[in-house]
Amino acid sequence: MTDTILSSASKEVAIGFGRPFVMIGERINPTGRKLLAEEMKNGDFSRVAADAIAQTEAGAHMLDVNAGIPLADEPALLAQAIQLVQSVTDLPISIDSSIIEALEAGLGVYQGKALVNSVTGEEEVMERVLPLVARHGAAVVAISNDDTGISEDPSVRFAVAKRIVERAADHGIPACDVVVDPLVMPIGAMGTAGQQVFALVRRLQRAQGQYHLRSLQRQFWATQPTHNNRHLFGHGHESRHDLGHHEPPARRS
Repeated sequence: MTDTILSSASKEVAIGFGRPFVMIGERINPTGRKLLAEEMKNGDFSRVAADAIAQTEAGAHMLDVNAGIPLADEPALLAQAIQLVQSVTDLPISIDSSIIEALEAGLGVYQGKALVNSVTGEEEVMERVLPLVARHGAAVVAISNDDTGISEDPSVRFAVAKRIVERAADHGIPACDVVVDPLVMPIGAMGTAGQQVFALVRRLQRAQGQYHLRSLQRQFWATQPTHNNRHLFGHGHESRHDLGHHEPPARRS
């Protein structure tokens, strides 16, 4: 299967089986970062720039940019953040929002081929997000849950992922531009989370190489980086996940 190619104005990143693992820095996100949220709301993006530079220097291959701040103009903030990040680093960007207007604003100013984070299997979400992705020639993260929630059954998650890939094709988005997130639940809350996701990963891999895999970032959001979490992340790398979100260990401010 053709690799997923993402790009900034001057740099490309390839995601695919047999390719090096791609790490996405996820620190540019005001969720849980009160100081960053307040600064961005007031038009101060100096911390965004600093985080972009720090993650680039730490070895990230891509950066995730999120501007979700309650009662703020998220489309305007996200567009500003993306433009600033692209002025200080050449890494490709994952544009992260659940607000369609914010995604549209971000894609409108982005230079290159972005990764949209994300679309789920809910009908309304697919019909809002996928035409936007197609119009801008972007790639998209397909999160394997729908309006019934996140199933503990890998077969159900596989069916959701398959449905998203097929719906994307209806909009002219090739399968290589749909990157499946199989969803790792917090292992502290669900002891079988690792078994579930690796069962799904194996099934996705057997599906004639149709799906790229992105995973494990949710497990890091939900729990501290304990020995078990590091082991799970490493095992995911060995199991041919193609990319993952990770926030470097640092104080969230």
